[in-house]
Amino acid sequence: MNLVENIKEGLRSIQANLLRTVLTALIVTLGITSLVGILTAIDGIQYSVTDSLSELGVNTFDIYSKRNRGGRSGGVQEKRQPPMTLKESIRFIENYRYPASVSLSTFVTSVAEVKYKSKKTNPNVQIRGVNEEYIALEGLNIEKGRNFSSIEIQYGTNVAIIGVDVVESLFEDNEEPLNQEISLLGNKYLIIGVLEERGQIGGGGGPDNSVMIPVINASRLSSSRILRYSMTVGIDDPTQMEMAMGEATAIMRKIRQDKLGEANSFELAKSESLADRLESITSVMRLGGFGIGFITLLGASIALMNIMLVSVTERTREVGVRKALGATPLRIRQQFIIEAIVVCLLGGIAGVILGIAIGNLISSVVGIDGFVVPWAWVLVGLIVCIVVGLISGYYPANKAAKLDPIESLRFE
Repeated sequence: MNLVENIKEGLRSIQANLLRTVLTALIVTLGITSLVGILTAIDGIQYSVTDSLSELGVNTFDIYSKRNRGGRSGGVQEKRQPPMTLKESIRFIENYRYPASVSLSTFVTSVAEVKYKSKKTNPNVQIRGVNEEYIALEGLNIEKGRNFSSIEIQYGTNVAIIGVDVVESLFEDNEEPLNQEISLLGNKYLIIGVLEERGQIGGGGGPDNSVMIPVINASRLSSSRILRYSMTVGIDDPTQMEMAMGEATAIMRKIRQDKLGEANSFELAKSESLADRLESITSVMRLGGFGIGFITLLGASIALMNIMLVSVTERTREVGVRKALGATPLRIRQQFIIEAIVVCLLGGIAGVILGIAIGNLISSVVGIDGFVVPWAWVLVGLIVCIVVGLISGYYPANKAAKLDPIESLRFE
């Protein structure tokens, strides 16, 4: 009896005990479904978030004011650093020659009230001063109208780009917001653009409930307090990130007049760290999903071993006949192990299909578009099935191989 014949015999045995096989395979299916399903959903969510980060410019770094209060760190009194000024930020943009785009922004207030004719918004609108590169580097899109021009940014013209929540509060459905004048913080602004709806987890703020104005114009609105300016640098060639950051550091240190040997008076943060954090979170989630699948598969392996032991007992006479006809213990062992592996693979294939379907369904429920097939986890799932079948089938197969042919033929 060769290996091919053993496989055929295993399939015939499975067909003869179809109900028992289906119930056993169903346990394996549940384990693989939970394993592949959870990991598919995680991969789908990660793919979507990574794609969103690429739109936001994952290959970017931020430059912003150092947030310290002059306290002590490691027993040493920290020097209180003044915030970055508008002039310093503009000087940086003028002197930074690396192939990149640089956005400049400042947060004015989050409690502004915007008026149009007799209508007004709630006093919770965010006002932000930006330059012409800000919208692209933040992954925002303009639904209507246009972006700021370089002339408007240079001279701080009274023009504005508003979010959809502001539009809904001030304008009727059939009313065109473009080229209309709104009032905010005691000044009138001409609407030149409307942002595409982005949405916000938990509702509330974000770009949808904001008004963006030229950064120089925003600086004129803050006579009572110092504004904090920040820049985002988007690199054309991601492989040159470290060199680009090094050049930016050198230019900012020169502009800020940081002395040799002293720490930077500003902060640089690489946006790739967002992707790194996402990867660490999803790694923990994958570990949890694998743990759930492993526990289910452990139960399936115990059930399968029990079924195989019952099968050996039922087929004791059959084993005796095969041995009497010349079947070696190796071939007997192979027959039962192959049978166990086939049962596991049948359950595994069904589990993979269900897992991919359920995982993508979960992703779509939480608002993730696209269809993900985690080929690596599919392969892992099928390998796990083979291992489970091998482990579960070995002891019953070994027991069958050791049966005495004379005693087996007498078994009733």
